[in-house]
Amino acid sequence: MNALNYLKEQGKIRAIGVSNFSCTQLEEAAQYGRIDSLQPPYSLFWRQIEKDTMPYCIENNISILAYSPLAQGLLTGKFGSDHKFDPKDNRTSNKLFQGENFTHAQQALEKLRPIAEQHQCTLAQLALAWLIAQPQTQAIAGARYPEQAKDNAKAASIQLSEAELQQIDAIGRIVTDHLDESPIMWNWD
Repeated sequence: MNALNYLKEQGKIRAIGVSNFSCTQLEEAAQYGRIDSLQPPYSLFWRQIEKDTMPYCIENNISILAYSPLAQGLLTGKFGSDHKFDPKDNRTSNKLFQGENFTHAQQALEKLRPIAEQHQCTLAQLALAWLIAQPQTQAIAGARYPEQAKDNAKAASIQLSEAELQQIDAIGRIVTDHLDESPIMWNWD
């Protein structure tokens, strides 16, 4: 932290960010300097940071830069219940793509489709719009092609009402209410 504080004082960096820190780790780091941003996994289907880390970030004006905001593509709706991944694909170890979690995700996606249709957007755009509507939160959405990046950017123009945000939140809980408490998204062998 001392080196980062020094670089910030010199104007060589504008902000200090951390990745995958727990609330406890953020509190400890704050003893040595200001943390400006946290980069955690966060999506409609993966919300462990909401328990204590997000409230801490809100209270301390720490930006949340969510990675995996589309849950490794699950929130795009392109992986049906019969989809088989290559054994080398790391999604095979992602808890969201396993057993009952994957079944719950499919159920939630079906409930999200009519909302996306009402907004004339994709499931991915709807999931990103919900995410960036959360306090202090921005999304780091990956894209393999320029068109995907353009489509992701369109999420910023989707205006969700408070009732829709609550409805989407409740649909996401079809998945999250069944997850364990671990902040680790993967079951690595």
